[in-house]
Amino acid sequence: MRLRTRSRSAGPPTGIPDAVPRVVHQASSWCLAYPDEALVERLPLLAAAVDELPAGRARDGLRTFLDHAAATPLAQLQSDYVHLFDLSRKQALYLSYWTDGDTRRRGEVLAGFKERYRASGFLVDTRGELPDHLPLVLEYAALADPDDGAALLQEYRASLELTRFALIEAGTPYAGVLEAVCATLPGPSPADKAAVHRMAAAGPPAESVGLDAADPRLLPLTESGRS
Repeated sequence: MRLRTRSRSAGPPTGIPDAVPRVVHQASSWCLAYPDEALVERLPLLAAAVDELPAGRARDGLRTFLDHAAATPLAQLQSDYVHLFDLSRKQALYLSYWTDGDTRRRGEVLAGFKERYRASGFLVDTRGELPDHLPLVLEYAALADPDDGAALLQEYRASLELTRFALIEAGTPYAGVLEAVCATLPGPSPADKAAVHRMAAAGPPAESVGLDAADPRLLPLTESGRS
């Protein structure tokens, strides 16, 4: 996954307030992508960058995952990733999956992600992923359009917080990465899932395509979806 520009360069951040979330978003993007040799090679660089962040939730969360990744064989990291994100619906990394499920509306939402990427002037190589895949959104926020990227993450704050709670419940160090991402957004994180439901202010859409009412993809934003 990489972003390429036709007409402008992302360039280095010019000030600390802008630099911190961009560092967090880029580091989190790499950490949440499928682990490969490139991640292993980047671990020292990531650790050094994270250690320069201000003390707090973002640095602690990323450091928790990086320490785990450095101490875990790549084959195990890959197996854990597949089990956690590919074989389970509970920890989905697709932002609109939490809010729109498998509905007709979701196609429109995904098209909206693509339009925002195009409007930034960047060409996006999704490598076969949907445009709402969190690592891609985070890289967009870090490199392409920090302002709109941050706004996009805030729009899907409920999805991020629900993913955070799901990863905490799964007992995985990946929860630290979501802690870091959420720490870059305005205001405190909700204390529990009920608070996330109030934040979302609505449940998932009623219209479903090929899913029964008990499908977990339709439940995370409702009280009945708590586990």
